[in-house]
Amino acid sequence: MVVIDSLKAEAGVWINRPDEYSFESGKLRLTTADNTDFWEQTYYGFQRHTGHAYGFYVEEDFTLQVKVMADFCQLYDQAGIFIRDDEQHWVKAGIEFNDDRSSIGCVVTREKSDWSTGLFPGNPQVFWMRATLENEALRIQYSTDGEIWPLLRLCHWPKAKQRFIGVMGCTPERQGLEITFADFSIGLPSGKPLHDLT
Repeated sequence: MVVIDSLKAEAGVWINRPDEYSFESGKLRLTTADNTDFWEQTYYGFQRHTGHAYGFYVEEDFTLQVKVMADFCQLYDQAGIFIRDDEQHWVKAGIEFNDDRSSIGCVVTREKSDWSTGLFPGNPQVFWMRATLENEALRIQYSTDGEIWPLLRLCHWPKAKQRFIGVMGCTPERQGLEITFADFSIGLPSGKPLHDLT
């Protein structure tokens, strides 16, 4: 596996590239367009694959990690990580604004979306996300300080010849959320036990 240790314009690929974005010193800054989202049918009935995502195609198991900064303030404002096999099989995880607060959550989509969400115990304007795929087990973690990593989600994620992994941002109800992604890395699976919080 090729180790990736920063975000660079020439290195990755876009899914729904935003009009406003920039790369500088290994960071990606983007501003969301109107009515952007990733969702498949459940409860709302619609299908959306209009969210912004930037990342890389990989063929092996991995650990992905990134720092995310944004001021979430309107319904469904969201940013975090994105893992996609195709338009009906993907995972997004991070902060999403709902129930009048910024919540930590994860959506696992296998043809239809499944959303879990809960109170974020820190400053939602600055947080970290990590995903590790190893032996068809996808482990999603988050952090309030970049040091302690509670488990957010564990799910089965089968092998694929190639998949997209990276970062995402969406604003289904508006436009103009400014998001910064920093300290981005992709490497081999960490190999840590499931409840290792480091």
